[in-house]
Amino acid sequence: MNDFNEMIPLKYGCNPHQAHAAVEVPDGANSPLELLNGTPSLINVLDALNGWQLVKEARNAIGLPAAASFKHVSPAGAAVALPLNDELARAYEVLGIDLTPTATAYVRARGTDPKSSFGDFVALSETVDVPTARFLKGVISDGIIAPGFDPEALEILKSKKQGTFIVIKADDCFVPPKTERRETFGLALVQDRNDHIISAADLQDVVCGSLNPEAVRDLVLGLVVVKYTQSNSVCYVRAGQTIGIGAGQQSRVDCTKLAGAKADLWWLGMHPKVLGLHFRPHVKRQERINWRVRYIEGDLTRYETKALEDALEVHVEQLQLEERKSWLKKLEDVALISDGFIPFRDNIDHASQHGVRFIAEPGGSSRSGDVKMACEEYGITLVHSHLRLFHH
Repeated sequence: MNDFNEMIPLKYGCNPHQAHAAVEVPDGANSPLELLNGTPSLINVLDALNGWQLVKEARNAIGLPAAASFKHVSPAGAAVALPLNDELARAYEVLGIDLTPTATAYVRARGTDPKSSFGDFVALSETVDVPTARFLKGVISDGIIAPGFDPEALEILKSKKQGTFIVIKADDCFVPPKTERRETFGLALVQDRNDHIISAADLQDVVCGSLNPEAVRDLVLGLVVVKYTQSNSVCYVRAGQTIGIGAGQQSRVDCTKLAGAKADLWWLGMHPKVLGLHFRPHVKRQERINWRVRYIEGDLTRYETKALEDALEVHVEQLQLEERKSWLKKLEDVALISDGFIPFRDNIDHASQHGVRFIAEPGGSSRSGDVKMACEEYGITLVHSHLRLFHH
């Protein structure tokens, strides 16, 4: 057994009363992390390590800058750097802002589920430039991990949160050991690290339908995402970004429903009535985003109804059921990725209600014939990856 040396003392463990916590490195080993600012907690480091692996693998698999927004050891969103159309730029509150590819990737990742990304840990595959740092300065976030930082960008980030913003540099050349271990309840659990590198080669077994290059890109991104998401997990991907992630559920169909509900909320964020909300000048960017989410969700409390009216320059009626249904019917070309096999066709029935046209799952269910039949009924392309990606 290796002896370990303490490298980074942590603020605390999972909770403040778990006062002693540290990152330790085996004797003679190199560390993949360098703490440049702030004092992380144990969960911050777990988010950083999972987020860094995700964005590095996504960048290598797809060939574009990648970003992830992590909360509680699962991504709230992930994306690669594809251009934003006007509707997305307005929904993400970045219309007219000059964004670099790295900044764009993060804007997309955070835009998946802005409510969950509040206070996130950021992971970026590229050196952080000044425009990205300036954008990050204006959002509520706990920290960032990236392979490097431009000097001015680093100073901007160090000034965030009154100097407490966590900045971690990742070693892009670090190769982790073949096996990994964790200790719990006095026992050490050891396993081979999940070192399967996701690529388009995992999408060769097309059970029904066909794939286009955009679908391959989105399915590859989704496979990388669920590889680093707490299981069970299902994610929906569209146009190079996640639009809904269902993580850590005991039932797979609950993952599918949860991710689908988030995908609907994301799509409704581009509804003309939502983008047409006119806020008073004093309402800050994050407040505008939060209000749009609550407006879409529709279950405003009496207090929130009054507060929203005070935030708006012009009164608007709530989105009606028929308006929602009509808009959601326009959502299409969505990819669904599952970290474990789909056991029953109910997952497909629910997925079909959220614009899903492509599915990647390991295959192997005893009812795989029913799943295939359901995909054929809805015109959904089904791919068996033959790859289970449970992550705990």
